[in-house]
Amino acid sequence: MKNSDNKKELLPEQRTELLQALKLRFEKNMNRHQGIEWIKVLAKLENGQASDEKLWSLYEMERTGGEPDVIARDSATDEYVFCDCSAESPKGRRSICYDRAALDSRKEYKPENTALDMAKEIGIEILNEKQYRELQKLGNFDTKTSSWIETPADIRKLGGAVFADFRYGHVFIYHNGADSYYAARGFRGILRV
Repeated sequence: MKNSDNKKELLPEQRTELLQALKLRFEKNMNRHQGIEWIKVLAKLENGQASDEKLWSLYEMERTGGEPDVIARDSATDEYVFCDCSAESPKGRRSICYDRAALDSRKEYKPENTALDMAKEIGIEILNEKQYRELQKLGNFDTKTSSWIETPADIRKLGGAVFADFRYGHVFIYHNGADSYYAARGFRGILRV
């Protein structure tokens, strides 16, 4: 998929391609969203100007390798929750440090971007620990990679950042310097529609 010239709006063919990919993924992975109907999700995606930005965000999730899928419906807000469901941390979002302060603190070998900056650019939120653990109940994700997750302020203040992965049948939450980056570490995002 190629991005349109207009930053937050998709070309008609991009929109069609995205909706087809989302529908196929939705139908293939019904265990992730039992009791949710695609026709209702589609109606939400196609309703109003706000949907243009949400579709653009979903497109960027897809373009960067996240394979977004519906994982829940929030009945209180009547929103569907999309999450990156790629088996491994999205390929287009790896080799990045945690945030801008971490990137700016590096003297050499700086990565091209940060997890928090990319999430903001895409229009998604980085998963927190609870969301990451909930995602792991829907399958085994990050069995060979890891993903930065939202880091508590007290840890970040001391220079650290938190990441997670799935090994030996368990979710592991661990820490690293926020300025570190690895070819096998990216981040997963969540989007409410």
